[in-house]
Amino acid sequence: MKLVALERTNEKISLEVRGETHTFLNLLRENVWKAGGKQASYIIEHPYLSEPKFTVRAKNPKKILDNAVQMIIDQTKEFEREFKRVSKR
Repeated sequence: MKLVALERTNEKISLEVRGETHTFLNLLRENVWKAGGKQASYIIEHPYLSEPKFTVRAKNPKKILDNAVQMIIDQTKEFEREFKRVSKR
């Protein structure tokens, strides 16, 4: 994954998210909403010829993105713990 900043203002961040697909972008979008973002969206204009663009609108979009990423990390750790528990059977 490589991020390219496209736009950054006090209430909006737009990033190009190279090397990712709907799977990660939907997870990130959902967690931005849970973290309190006003808007979280992405677009993949062409599946083979363009890179996804992800936009967050909020009073402090950087903080919202930081919180959303931490939520994903926490969810992943929780899944790992639970998987280890059930795979011991």
